[in-house]
Amino acid sequence: MVTPAVLSVRNLVKRYGENTVLHGVDLDVAEHEVVALIGASGSGKSTLLRCVNLLEEVDDGQVILDGADVSDPRADADAARRRMGIVFQAFNLFPHLSVLDNVTLAPRVVHGVPRRDAEARGVELLERVGLADRARSYPDQLSGGQQQRVAIVRALAYEPRLLLLDEITSALDPELVGEVLALVRELAAHGMTILMATHEMGFAKRVADRVCFLDGGVLLESGPPSQVLGEPVNDRTRQFLRRIIDTGRL
Repeated sequence: MVTPAVLSVRNLVKRYGENTVLHGVDLDVAEHEVVALIGASGSGKSTLLRCVNLLEEVDDGQVILDGADVSDPRADADAARRRMGIVFQAFNLFPHLSVLDNVTLAPRVVHGVPRRDAEARGVELLERVGLADRARSYPDQLSGGQQQRVAIVRALAYEPRLLLLDEITSALDPELVGEVLALVRELAAHGMTILMATHEMGFAKRVADRVCFLDGGVLLESGPPSQVLGEPVNDRTRQFLRRIIDTGRL
């Protein structure tokens, strides 16, 4: 049985002035699937995620969420965003709010969840990631890894249909990367649908169901991690991975 696509990207084009950043990208993410986007800096990974989340206007093509074209100018973009959670490499936590208030703000203000219910859900999620004892702390009292885990919890607080992760370990010290990736691994094991841009090739190899290689805004290769990372068919993919291997990241 074919698993239905939660997300379908069709012939997606994004331009900044005369510069075309995405050249007709096609991509599907099935329910409960983890798809890892790999490629050099500037290859279009972050732009693709921002287009999917409708933070960037799509110049051509479609972003289809559960069968509905959410990139249609007539569609309610805010309603579509409420069904997706996105986490960036910068934690983007509100420094003047406690951890629990950061986590519960969107459910309360955007989704209209009563404070008691939002806080109960927030505490449950914080317990799940080992941060329940920091619920009343402020972001500057946490390590970078803890802040990023809070950012992920915040994205999960309103039970998104799709989780978008944009290089979430890039701003972390190496010793903190593992705790964040462990959380993503747990989310994947519990069936979360995830589209993530990452430089962590070893993690993509172990956790992703599919790996997609972007180069110059073109999706050049897509397939199981064992194939794309182990036996790539595209010359550009092989060149990219050779550089990664030389730096010890695969």
